[in-house]
Order: sequence, then C-alpha cells, then structure tokens
Amino acid sequence: MEKIQEKQLKGVNGWIMVAVVLILLIGGTVAMCIGFALVGGDEIPENPAFFALAGAGCVILIVGCIMLNGFKIIAPNEAAVLTLFGKYHGSLKTDGFFFVNPFCKTVNPASPFEKLGKKISLKAMTLNNDKQKVNDEEGNPIEISVVVIWRIKDTARAVFAVDNYMTFISTQCDSAIRQVARQYPYDVSDNGDEKSLRGSSQEIADVLQAELQERVNTAGIEILDARINNLAYATEIAAAMLQRQQAAAIIAARQKIVDGAVSMVEMALTKLSENNIVELDDERKAQMVSNLLVVLCGNRDAQPVVNSGSIY
Repeated sequence: MEKIQEKQLKGVNGWIMVAVVLILLIGGTVAMCIGFALVGGDEIPENPAFFALAGAGCVILIVGCIMLNGFKIIAPNEAAVLTLFGKYHGSLKTDGFFFVNPFCKTVNPASPFEKLGKKISLKAMTLNNDKQKVNDEEGNPIEISVVVIWRIKDTARAVFAVDNYMTFISTQCDSAIRQVARQYPYDVSDNGDEKSLRGSSQEIADVLQAELQERVNTAGIEILDARINNLAYATEIAAAMLQRQQAAAIIAARQKIVDGAVSMVEMALTKLSENNIVELDDERKAQMVSNLLVVLCGNRDAQPVVNSGSIY
C-alpha cells in the first residue's frame, strides 16, 4: 500500500482574494447590466454588444461565485485536509484566513458531518476507554481501564491510512491493554522482586505508552501519555482475593509484633541482670518470658494478677 506523505499547503492571503472576488462579482454584474442597456426589445439577439458584454459578465460572475468556495478559516491547533478531484492536495495547518483552490474539498472521516467537510483538531485529546475484563500474568480475571492523552501528528495518514482514526485508536487501546496486562501480575508476588500492575504504575505506564504508540503509528497519531485509570479484581474473585490480602496483612503485622516483643523481653532480662535487681533461675526466666509475650502479643489488654506474697 502506498504511504501518503503529509504535504503542508501555504494558502493565499484570504483578504487579498476577498478584494479580487468582490471586483469579479461587481464587474460581472456591471458588464451584464451594460450589455442589456446597450440594446433593447427585439434587437437583442442581433446586437453583438449584448453577447460581448452580457456573456463576459455572466462568465465573470460565475467565476466569482465559484471562487467563494475557496476561502478557509483555520483556528489555532486546527488543520484542513484537502482533496482535489479525489486526490490528496495538501494540509492547511497554519491558523488564519486563506484562499485555496475552490474545487478542493475538506475531508475528515471521523467527523459526523463528513459530507459537509470538517477540519481536524490538532489539540491534545483524552481517550477514556470503558472498563474491560482481562487476565493478568497469573490468570486472575481483573477489570482494568486506561486514560490515553493523544494528538494527531500526521494529518494525511490520520485521514487516509485508516477508516476512522477515532475508532482506530480506541480499538488499539483495548488491544494494547490486554497485551500489557497479561505480562504482569495484579500484585507483587511473595518474593517482591517483580513488577506488578498495582505496584509499578510508572513502569507499566511507560510500557503501555510504547506498546500503544507502535500500534497507532500507521494513523499518524502521537501518544503523549497512557496510564491505568481503574484496576480491580473481577467480581467473581474479589472476595477471595480480599481475604487473601487480609490474611497476608495479618501475618505481616504479627511478625512485626513478635519481633518487637522478643526484642523487648531480651532487653528486660538484660537490664534486670546488669543492674542486679533480681536473680532469676531458668524456670523463673521462662515464666517471665511467657508472661511478657502474652502481654505484648495478645489481641486484648492483659488483666494483671497482683501477688502480694513471695514469688517462691
């Protein structure tokens, strides 16, 4: 397939051509009026002055009316893709008031008013795709959606390389997120040495942007940013995964509590021994360690029992 290269047009100043068209319209009208005034009645067909002036005025007037179709107004960050008798003529991307070939037609297949012609926006646009259900690297079904910031870089390819560039980028976005999601797990594994969709947002965004950019180069589209907007487990496994996360959180919390409790018990025994506060045999040390661990690691507040007698 032949690749169409963008060709930027430099239109003629529109205000100069307004004066030219006005001269043609006024001149044609005046010529026709003078031609009719030179003769009258039944002598019109036999008078050559009528044909000379009235005919020329009619042609000039028609030319002036046709030239009215050549005026184009381009706003900042807009472009007009023009075709001339079915062939690509060029793109008008400079903002201002211009005059181009009046037989050119402005085309934009993504516009709902394509039959009337519409300019293409070069502004940064946002694509917020609907949530879709995909499988991550571990096969878990997840619901994910992305937000893509994009703009048109090559107007010729955007119009002629694909049928509808709006539909094209939306479809490619769905395909890209499926490709990226199945390469990474939803969450970090137990060893914690790999990227995940939830924990490595910037890395996943870079991979997603590169993947999507490669897919939309055909349409002359530039991807400015692509990030995950919504990420969650699918409904059918959400409850089970929540229990798993809660269990992992409880285990991690208990490990920290036990580590801290053992450290505090060790510190207490060391201080008692160094300061010669009390001498404890192995049995009493074991009982003390047991009591301290119960107090420090218990889920509820401990109820102390005061012994007013001897400890032996």
